Amino acid sequence: MKKLVLFIPLVLFVVLGFFLFKGLYLNPKELDSALEGRPVPDFKLEKLEDAAVTITNHDLKGQVYIMNVWGTWCPSCKYEHPYLMKISRQNIVPIYGINYRDERGPAIAELNRQGDPYSLNIYDHDGRLGLDLGVYGAPESFLVDHNGIIRFRYAGPIDMRVWQETFFPKVQQLKQEAAEAEGKAS
Repeated sequence: MKKLVLFIPLVLFVVLGFFLFKGLYLNPKELDSALEGRPVPDFKLEKLEDAAVTITNHDLKGQVYIMNVWGTWCPSCKYEHPYLMKISRQNIVPIYGINYRDERGPAIAELNRQGDPYSLNIYDHDGRLGLDLGVYGAPESFLVDHNGIIRFRYAGPIDMRVWQETFFPKVQQLKQEAAEAEGKAS
């Protein structure tokens, strides 16, 4: 019996090693979102630049848009920022920023210093909207259709390759669907 007890750490080590090895092949950018195909969660939050202005999910409906979760504390967000600036200047799709678990002053200062790619900045100081969206960390982006339905989630920074190969084709498709739906309604 004592000899059998000596093998328990070895068995535990092998089992743990198996799961860690398997985890090496998981891609965090391909994490499923439970919200894909569902409406953007209800929220009522302040505008980052003006606490007196309240923004709700209903304010965003009516067009295809990207929600980008970011924070001044996030190094990957700093990497992503110049690419979002380029994408924003193309005027293809509005990008709504969700300032996640951050301080208002430093966030505004960073946007003033680096440029503001966002059509609108939502201040999610407590992280409640991020939690409702299932955010694992920043940056994360959600592509939302004209009906307010989340159609795609991307974990990680958006650069030009990700924009051109992933987001741009999906944005074009969703804009086409919105135009067709509008045409049928007329």
